[in-house]
Amino acid sequence: MFEIYKDKSGKFRFRLKAKNGEIICSSQGYTSKSSCKRGAFSLILNAKKIKSFRVFKNRAGKSFFNVVAGNNKVIATSQAYKTENSLKKGIESVRKNATKKNLS
Repeated sequence: MFEIYKDKSGKFRFRLKAKNGEIICSSQGYTSKSSCKRGAFSLILNAKKIKSFRVFKNRAGKSFFNVVAGNNKVIATSQAYKTENSLKKGIESVRKNATKKNLS
């Protein structure tokens, strides 16, 4: 499910959570709640396309992914994963859980 919240700087962000409550991915900061919701809708649309997922490694050598829109702007970023198998499960979880019914 999606959670929309205000961060410490007053910007709106969304995060997508799995059924167990674990955060799968999080967005950038938005100035309004409506633009944050549009970002979440963009994630819903783009999560269906495997080409929207870009995989990277952080400085610690752990993998993470970004979900990007058609204009190559980052919509959401995942947590860091220790194994490639965990990363693949994270991507599948976004593809499964990023649905309109999970956005309130």
